[in-house]
Amino acid sequence: MNLIYGIKDKPKFGQIIVFAFQQLLAILAATIAVPAIIGNGMSQSAALFGAGVGTIVYLLFTKFSSPVFLGSSFAFIGSMFAAFGGAVSAQAGYFGLILGAAFAGLVYVAIAIIVKLAGVKWINKIMPAVVIGPTVSIIGLSLAGNAVGDLKGSMLNAAGEEVANPYCIIAGLVTLFVVILASVYGKKMTKLIPFIIGILAGYIVATIFTLVGSKIGNDAMVLIDFSVFSGMKIVALPEFTFIEAAKGIKEINASYIATIAVAYIPVAFVVFAEHIADHKNLSSIVGVELLEDPGLHRTLLGDGIGSFCGAFFGGCPNTTYGESVGCVAITGNASIVTIFATAIMALVISFFGPFVTFLSSIPSCVMGGVCITLYGFIAVSGLKMIQKVDLGNNRNLFVVAVILICGIGGLTLTFGKVTLTEVACALILGIIVNAILPKDNTVEEEVK
Repeated sequence: MNLIYGIKDKPKFGQIIVFAFQQLLAILAATIAVPAIIGNGMSQSAALFGAGVGTIVYLLFTKFSSPVFLGSSFAFIGSMFAAFGGAVSAQAGYFGLILGAAFAGLVYVAIAIIVKLAGVKWINKIMPAVVIGPTVSIIGLSLAGNAVGDLKGSMLNAAGEEVANPYCIIAGLVTLFVVILASVYGKKMTKLIPFIIGILAGYIVATIFTLVGSKIGNDAMVLIDFSVFSGMKIVALPEFTFIEAAKGIKEINASYIATIAVAYIPVAFVVFAEHIADHKNLSSIVGVELLEDPGLHRTLLGDGIGSFCGAFFGGCPNTTYGESVGCVAITGNASIVTIFATAIMALVISFFGPFVTFLSSIPSCVMGGVCITLYGFIAVSGLKMIQKVDLGNNRNLFVVAVILICGIGGLTLTFGKVTLTEVACALILGIIVNAILPKDNTVEEEVK
């Protein structure tokens, strides 16, 4: 695609700040959602700080050549629950979070060493365009339910049944259409910051609904909880994971370490498959084969060690974010300086209560409107990868069909505490079907 800013381009300082804020908005909801889901006193500010640290580590390992932000990984949620579930105390559970991220990071390091020695040609052989294209689409499509669910919101009708909230839908659709209009018809700067404009528009609509709803006593119209701003501290040190973890070291035993290893290591192999799909997608967007330059071994090291560093501070293992990739695709801004500035901004903002509170107060319906475009662009990026694949050939058609249906259908497999996500299952089945069917000259072997 045509980029307005390439990887090595440097926008003006004022523009960088605005672009970084937009990237932060794109990744924020998911990044702070993980600690909220896990509970046990985990800090959202610390998770945001950890995401910033993890991204900087990733950028260093990839020689500032891969423009993507790392945020809290949803794939490890089950593993994180296991860390607290098998711990004697919450402090020991915090230590388990760091230990688990270390185990996962070691898996990435081991795979990176293998890739460094064996190269990446084998990746293209087992995961050609006919496999990786629909898999990338699944990454976006598998999140479609989340986006639409956030957009619809929920409320109780007269019969006490949970139904979609029309006020949420209105605020979300305003956000969606403002993003679309700004991106398509915007000039210069407007075209580069459609998410900021869209979110502000949606927030204003949600604020009007909230004020009116509070006045007339209509709870369905109250979309923003302004009470979160009361009693907040202007500047506060995030509750870093390593501080609590240090208190629980004495409670750790061999049995608990084994539990953590079993909970984290298999998931790391699953996330490895998604790592490749994400970077293939990003490569098609920026026009550079990132698995070759800076190389898969570097992206793996950056992802794995960055994930550990993120968990050390925020408790959450990190991963490359599809929301960040979607933001790059829609805005045409692949500047690595923007990603670095976003990471710095995440570090700084995590100390300021009002800003973190404001960001967390953005209604889910507004973010749902944004995410429809972000996840949609990921899905479309995957479809673009198979444009040169001959789908008139039944061999290719079966490979794509298996991946799409299993992925969209939500096929998952659980082995004990380890769950293969729909993306992982779809990819594995696609690789198997592609391997067992006879090849011919009509098959497109890799993304060009």
